[in-house]
Amino acid sequence: MLIYTLMVLTQFVTQNPSIYDFSFTSIDGKKINLADFKGKTILIVNTASNCGYTKQYKDLQALHSQKKDLVIIGFPANNFGDQEPGANEEIQEFCEKNYGVTFLLAEKVDVKGKNISPLFAYLTQAPNSDFTGDIKWNFEKFLINKEGKLIHRFRSAVNPLDKSIVSKI
Repeated sequence: MLIYTLMVLTQFVTQNPSIYDFSFTSIDGKKINLADFKGKTILIVNTASNCGYTKQYKDLQALHSQKKDLVIIGFPANNFGDQEPGANEEIQEFCEKNYGVTFLLAEKVDVKGKNISPLFAYLTQAPNSDFTGDIKWNFEKFLINKEGKLIHRFRSAVNPLDKSIVSKI
Protein backbone atom coordinates (compact mmCIF):
# COMPACT_ATOMS: atom_id res chain seq x y z
CA MET A 1 0.00 0.00 0.00
CA LEU A 2 2.78 2.43 0.90
CA ILE A 3 4.59 1.80 -2.39
CA TYR A 4 1.36 2.37 -4.31
CA THR A 5 0.72 5.62 -2.40
CA LEU A 6 4.23 6.84 -3.17
CA MET A 7 3.80 5.99 -6.85
CA VAL A 8 0.51 7.89 -7.00
CA LEU A 9 2.02 10.89 -5.19
CA THR A 10 5.06 10.90 -7.48
CA GLN A 11 2.75 10.89 -10.50
CA PHE A 12 0.59 13.61 -8.92
CA VAL A 13 3.58 15.87 -8.22
CA THR A 14 4.76 15.44 -11.80
CA GLN A 15 1.38 16.10 -13.39
CA ASN A 16 -0.05 18.72 -10.99
CA PRO A 17 2.69 20.97 -9.61
CA SER A 18 0.34 23.14 -7.56
CA ILE A 19 -1.24 22.98 -4.14
CA TYR A 20 -4.59 24.14 -5.47
CA ASP A 21 -5.83 20.57 -5.86
CA PHE A 22 -5.66 20.03 -2.09
CA SER A 23 -8.08 20.78 0.68
CA PHE A 24 -8.02 20.39 4.44
CA THR A 25 -10.31 20.70 7.42
CA SER A 26 -9.91 23.76 9.63
CA ILE A 27 -9.50 23.35 13.37
CA ASP A 28 -13.18 24.26 13.78
CA GLY A 29 -14.34 21.62 11.28
CA LYS A 30 -14.79 23.58 8.03
CA LYS A 31 -13.55 22.21 4.71
CA ILE A 32 -11.07 24.63 3.12
CA ASN A 33 -9.98 24.37 -0.51
CA LEU A 34 -6.49 25.75 -1.13
CA ALA A 35 -7.77 26.88 -4.54
CA ASP A 36 -9.67 29.57 -2.61
CA PHE A 37 -6.27 31.24 -2.05
CA LYS A 38 -5.25 31.50 -5.71
CA GLY A 39 -3.33 34.70 -6.32
CA LYS A 40 -2.13 34.94 -2.71
CA THR A 41 1.17 33.99 -1.11
CA ILE A 42 0.75 31.20 1.44
CA LEU A 43 2.94 30.19 4.37
CA ILE A 44 2.24 26.68 5.65
CA VAL A 45 3.73 25.69 9.02
CA ASN A 46 3.55 22.45 10.98
CA THR A 47 3.01 23.47 14.59
CA ALA A 48 2.97 22.07 18.14
CA SER A 49 1.94 23.53 21.49
CA ASN A 50 4.66 21.97 23.69
CA CYS A 51 7.78 22.59 21.61
CA GLY A 52 10.79 24.82 22.13
CA TYR A 53 9.68 26.61 18.95
CA THR A 54 6.08 27.15 20.14
CA LYS A 55 6.87 30.81 20.82
CA GLN A 56 6.98 31.22 17.02
CA TYR A 57 3.18 31.41 17.18
CA LYS A 58 3.68 34.98 18.41
CA ASP A 59 5.83 35.88 15.40
CA LEU A 60 3.52 34.07 12.97
CA GLN A 61 0.67 36.18 14.34
CA ALA A 62 2.79 39.35 13.99
CA LEU A 63 3.59 38.42 10.37
CA HIS A 64 -0.10 37.76 9.75
CA SER A 65 -0.95 41.22 11.10
CA GLN A 66 1.77 42.93 9.04
CA LYS A 67 1.21 41.19 5.70
CA LYS A 68 -2.52 41.37 4.99
CA ASP A 69 -2.22 39.56 1.63
CA LEU A 70 -0.30 36.65 3.16
CA VAL A 71 -2.27 33.53 4.09
CA ILE A 72 -0.72 31.69 7.04
CA ILE A 73 -1.97 28.21 7.83
CA GLY A 74 -0.81 26.32 10.91
CA PHE A 75 -1.10 22.54 10.84
CA PRO A 76 -0.80 21.10 14.35
CA ALA A 77 0.98 17.75 14.35
CA ASN A 78 2.01 15.30 17.05
CA ASN A 79 4.79 13.64 15.05
CA PHE A 80 7.75 14.92 17.05
CA GLY A 81 8.26 14.04 20.71
CA ASP A 82 4.52 13.93 21.55
CA GLN A 83 4.56 17.75 21.60
CA GLU A 84 0.99 18.21 20.35
CA PRO A 85 -1.05 15.68 22.35
CA GLY A 86 -4.22 17.79 22.69
CA ALA A 87 -7.48 17.63 20.78
CA ASN A 88 -8.35 20.29 18.20
CA GLU A 89 -10.44 22.30 20.66
CA GLU A 90 -7.58 22.37 23.19
CA ILE A 91 -5.09 23.42 20.53
CA GLN A 92 -7.32 26.23 19.30
CA GLU A 93 -7.92 27.50 22.84
CA PHE A 94 -4.19 27.36 23.63
CA CYS A 95 -3.26 29.32 20.49
CA GLU A 96 -5.89 32.00 21.01
CA LYS A 97 -5.31 32.41 24.76
CA ASN A 98 -1.50 32.38 24.76
CA TYR A 99 -0.63 33.94 21.38
CA GLY A 100 -3.76 35.70 20.14
CA VAL A 101 -3.71 33.57 16.99
CA THR A 102 -6.18 34.73 14.35
CA PHE A 103 -4.52 33.13 11.33
CA LEU A 104 -5.97 29.93 9.94
CA LEU A 105 -5.38 26.69 11.84
CA ALA A 106 -6.07 23.26 10.44
CA GLU A 107 -7.20 20.25 12.39
CA LYS A 108 -4.38 18.11 13.71
CA VAL A 109 -2.66 16.04 10.99
CA ASP A 110 0.35 13.80 10.48
CA VAL A 111 3.18 15.53 8.64
CA LYS A 112 5.35 12.41 8.28
CA GLY A 113 5.09 8.66 8.48
CA LYS A 114 2.61 6.16 7.11
CA ASN A 115 -0.42 8.39 7.83
CA ILE A 116 1.08 11.56 6.35
CA SER A 117 -1.45 14.10 5.16
CA PRO A 118 -1.59 14.13 1.32
CA LEU A 119 -0.78 17.86 1.40
CA PHE A 120 2.42 17.27 3.37
CA ALA A 121 3.33 14.25 1.24
CA TYR A 122 3.15 16.64 -1.70
CA LEU A 123 4.96 19.55 0.00
CA THR A 124 7.88 17.46 1.24
CA GLN A 125 8.55 16.18 -2.29
CA ALA A 126 7.69 19.27 -4.35
CA PRO A 127 10.65 20.87 -6.10
CA ASN A 128 11.88 24.15 -4.62
CA SER A 129 15.13 26.07 -4.38
CA ASP A 130 16.02 24.79 -0.90
CA PHE A 131 15.51 21.09 -0.12
CA THR A 132 13.04 18.21 -0.27
CA GLY A 133 12.39 15.28 2.01
CA ASP A 134 10.87 14.61 5.38
CA ILE A 135 10.12 17.33 7.87
CA LYS A 136 12.74 17.22 10.62
CA TRP A 137 10.82 18.92 13.48
CA ASN A 138 7.93 21.18 14.44
CA PHE A 139 7.60 24.64 12.86
CA GLU A 140 9.09 23.90 9.45
CA LYS A 141 7.77 26.43 6.97
CA PHE A 142 6.67 26.12 3.33
CA LEU A 143 6.35 29.31 1.27
CA ILE A 144 3.97 29.07 -1.68
CA ASN A 145 3.93 31.77 -4.35
CA LYS A 146 0.85 33.36 -5.92
CA GLU A 147 0.85 30.70 -8.65
CA GLY A 148 0.60 27.85 -6.16
CA LYS A 149 4.23 26.68 -6.43
CA LEU A 150 6.40 25.85 -3.45
CA ILE A 151 9.28 28.30 -3.75
CA HIS A 152 11.06 27.97 -0.39
CA ARG A 153 11.29 25.73 2.63
CA PHE A 154 12.65 26.83 5.96
CA ARG A 155 13.71 24.66 8.87
CA SER A 156 12.30 25.13 12.37
CA ALA A 157 15.02 27.46 13.64
CA VAL A 158 14.22 30.13 11.03
CA ASN A 159 11.95 32.63 12.75
CA PRO A 160 8.84 33.70 10.78
CA LEU A 161 9.98 37.34 10.97
CA ASP A 162 13.48 36.59 9.70
CA LYS A 163 14.40 38.58 6.60
CA SER A 164 15.03 35.32 4.71
CA ILE A 165 11.26 34.74 4.88
CA VAL A 166 9.87 38.29 4.91
CA SER A 167 11.93 39.36 1.87
CA LYS A 168 10.40 36.55 -0.21
CA ILE A 169 6.75 37.33 0.59
